Amino acid sequence: MHIALDAMGGDHGSEELIAGALLAVQEAGLRVSLVGERELLTRHLAALAPDPTSSDLIGIVHASEVIGMNEHPVDAVRKKKDASVVVAFDQVSKGLADAAVSAGNSGATLAAGVRKLGRLPGISRPGIASIFPTLKKPVVLMDIGANVDCRPHHLYQFAVMAAAFSRVNDVANPRVGLLTIGEETGKGNALIKETYPLLAASPLNFIGNVEGRDVFQGDVDVIVCDGFVGNICLKVSEGLAEAAMQMLRDEIVKSLPAKIGYLLARNAFKAFRRRVDYAEYGGAPLLGLAGVGIICHGTSSAQAIKNAILGAAVMVKRNINQDIISSLTPVGYAEPVENG
Repeated sequence: MHIALDAMGGDHGSEELIAGALLAVQEAGLRVSLVGERELLTRHLAALAPDPTSSDLIGIVHASEVIGMNEHPVDAVRKKKDASVVVAFDQVSKGLADAAVSAGNSGATLAAGVRKLGRLPGISRPGIASIFPTLKKPVVLMDIGANVDCRPHHLYQFAVMAAAFSRVNDVANPRVGLLTIGEETGKGNALIKETYPLLAASPLNFIGNVEGRDVFQGDVDVIVCDGFVGNICLKVSEGLAEAAMQMLRDEIVKSLPAKIGYLLARNAFKAFRRRVDYAEYGGAPLLGLAGVGIICHGTSSAQAIKNAILGAAVMVKRNINQDIISSLTPVGYAEPVENG
C-alpha cells in the first residue's frame, strides 16, 4: 500500500504532516510519499526520523509549487501544474500511489482530484463526506460543501457513495436518511421532495426523512443533503463543540468544588474529548473520484494525518469504488456525467 501525502498543506507546517506519516508507517507498515519541496522535506524528515529504519518506508516526490488557502481552487490547479496537491493526485493517476491525502486548500484538493483522476462511471459530481460522532455509532454526512446547488440525482448518488463508505467502516446495511425540516413524507423544499422517491425506490436501506436534531442521535448511519446545507451543519457542529468545551472550562474555574469535581472526573472529560475530536476520524473522503482521496482539516495534528492515511488505505483495500459502481448500475438513476 502506497499513499501520496501533500506535505506542503496544512496550518502547522510540513513537520506535523511528516510526523503523521511516520506514525502511519510505524503502525501499519505501508509506504508514504511526501510530496513537496525536496530540500525542505528532506531536512524535516531527517530531524524527525534520525533512525533510518523509521524512514525506510517514507519517500519524497518533488513539487515546486504550493496552492495557498486563499487561492481560487480551479484557477490555481489549472495554473500551478507542479503544485504539491496536483502532483500527489498525479502519482495516483500514474499508478505510483494508491491514494492521495491533503490538509491544504479543500477546493483545490477536490479540483486536483477531478482533474487528475476523473469521475467514476455514472457519477455526475464527486462530493465530500464527513464522519460525525453520535450517541451511538458515528454517522456519515454527505455532501459537506463540494456541491452547493444540486439536483435530485446528485443527492441519490451521494446516498450511494456515502453508504459504500459506511460499509467500508463495517456497517453491513447502512440506514440512509434524507436531511430536511420534518420527518413526514412531503416535508422540505422541491429538491427534497423530488429526491425522496428516488431513494425510496432504490435498493438502499432508506428510512425516510430526518431532521437536524437527529444527526447526533445515532439512529441512522448515512445522512444525505446538498453541500450548502451540509457545510452549514458541519460548521455549526464544530462551533458548538468548541463553545461547549470553553463554557465548561469557564465554569470549572469559578469555584473550588467545581475544580475538585473536574479532578475526580478528569478521565471522563478526556474520553469525551477523544469522542468528539475530528483527529480520531482523520479526514473527509472525496467520493466519486476514479481513485481514492482524502481531505484533512487545515489544523490537522499528526494523529489526524496518521488516521487519514490509514483510512485511505482501508478504502483502497476494500475497493470502495467498485462498491459504488455496482450499487449504481442496477438502479438506473445515474445521469450523464456533467462537464466541467
